[in-house]
Order: sequence, then structure tokens, then C-alpha cells
Amino acid sequence: MGWQVYIILCTDNSLYTGITNNIERRLSQHGGQQGAKYFRGRNPRQVVYLESGHTRSSASKREAAIKQLSRADKLRLLDSDRNEMTGR
Repeated sequence: MGWQVYIILCTDNSLYTGITNNIERRLSQHGGQQGAKYFRGRNPRQVVYLESGHTRSSASKREAAIKQLSRADKLRLLDSDRNEMTGR
């Protein structure tokens, strides 16, 4: 299975960016407090961005690039053609 870059909208309206090779499992881990420390004190609401077709290396690089974006740029990314969640 290929690697994916994802963005999760949290209950405090913050955006969390990460990578995985199984988005359902990873979302479950975050919701069950088994994922990133970021989710201590906040909860994931939904996956709002998904970009597939990466190797682990390219997913990590893309994750780092997205994390450098401003919130406004991340919100624009959600509406872009790269987002596989659009129209779902």
C-alpha cells in the first residue's frame, strides 16, 4: 500500500498534518489517544485532505512542506485538485 499525506480538522478548528499508509487505522489511533501527542487535549473531527501516491520519503517531504504553509494556504489546499477528499 502507498503512503498518503493527510490533514485532520480538530475539534478546536486547528489543522493537523501527518502521513500514513492506512488512513482509517491512523484516524482511529488519533481518536483513541494512541497517535500523536498533538491530540492530547483536542480531538480529531474529520479528515479534510488526503493526497495519495507517495513513497514514505516523498510523503515525509510533502508533510514538511505542508506544515510550513500558513493556515490560509492550507485552507486553499483543501479546495485544490490535489485533495482526494473533495467530492466525497
